[in-house]
Amino acid sequence: MEQSELFSRLGVALAIGLLVGLERGWSKREEEDRSRAAGFRTFALSGLLGGVAGLLAAKAGGVFLGFAFVAYTAAFAAFHWLEAKTDKDVSATSVIAGMLTFLLGALAVLGDIGVAVAGAVTMTGLLAFREQLHRWVETLSWAEINSVLILLAMSFLLLPLLPNRTIDPWGAINPYEVWLLTILIAAVSFAGYVAVKVFGDRMGIMLAAVAGGLASSTATTLALARLGREHPASAGLLSAGILLAGLVMMARVAAVTLLLNGALAGRVGLPLLAAAVVLGLGAVLLARGKHETGPPLPAIANPLAIGTALKLGGVIVVVMLAAGFLRSTVGASGVLLVAAISGILDADAITISMARQAGSGLAIEVAAQAILVGVTVNTLAKAVMAASAGGKAIGVPVAITSLAALAAGCVTLALTG
Repeated sequence: MEQSELFSRLGVALAIGLLVGLERGWSKREEEDRSRAAGFRTFALSGLLGGVAGLLAAKAGGVFLGFAFVAYTAAFAAFHWLEAKTDKDVSATSVIAGMLTFLLGALAVLGDIGVAVAGAVTMTGLLAFREQLHRWVETLSWAEINSVLILLAMSFLLLPLLPNRTIDPWGAINPYEVWLLTILIAAVSFAGYVAVKVFGDRMGIMLAAVAGGLASSTATTLALARLGREHPASAGLLSAGILLAGLVMMARVAAVTLLLNGALAGRVGLPLLAAAVVLGLGAVLLARGKHETGPPLPAIANPLAIGTALKLGGVIVVVMLAAGFLRSTVGASGVLLVAAISGILDADAITISMARQAGSGLAIEVAAQAILVGVTVNTLAKAVMAASAGGKAIGVPVAITSLAALAAGCVTLALTG
């Protein structure tokens, strides 16, 4: 290892300690100096100590690093025990943070610097958001925690057992990929669900719309439209929520496409962006109007419930099979027909199916058209649902804005296609 690289790695080890020490020192800033077992300087030195120990271990062998780590942990824990005995604080967080700082400092010298820095940033984030994380845990019910645990178990136990190859005659269904994508979509939806649980109903319809749009913009449209019939004075705000859920749906489609097939994302990204901007502007204008405050928010189903995840996986399988079969028998027109039918209720399944098949048996142009057809049909279907469930007060602004958004998307597609 050259001297310049050595100093660079030791600098990263020190920076890791400084980052963690900054958070630890700030969180205990009100305590009297010299009354703490570890603060800003101690954690900074811990990172540097880990780096130096790693450097020496490269010469003396890995056993030296092990002994150094044990000695450091013993000394750190002893001083923390004295502090805890005085303050009657039994938390082991600082001890674990010190141990991890030492190890990350060693990793910065001996291993991948990027991994070491990522670990330090993650640890600092967990330490800094202590109160928020505790509040989040308090808002979750046992049913929600149970759903997460069961789904995680099914993922880590079932996923490795699933065949990572296509099993149907048309080469459309890969069980491993289908289940993995199901988990990913459910996890993204759960992030929005947690946002509502953490921030509560005080954030109002907009937050519920974003969370609902992550889970199911169609279900969110129906829920908000029904509220509009019960609370006509809040029709503008509820209409804004419906449009915002549609915007989130389009953003989700674009994100999933980009994640699975970058070449396909280039074909659908700009039209989706143009349509989403119009929906966003419409939502802002409607939300700024006068409206009644405090309508009860719709209950958002837990997207990590096993039944919900299995239904999503089932829909993905059906759409993939239908698209693969019609592609091989009818051609591109069959794929577009499947996109239109599936788009009535949801745009995720056709998006995932097209992103999987584009470029491998299906032309990227056809896949892009199918995704845009699915999004278009879904947007129109939600406008019809809003009008039927919420009446004119909801249906008219949603329909007008939705048509304007689709027109913007079509113009963008014509100009860029």
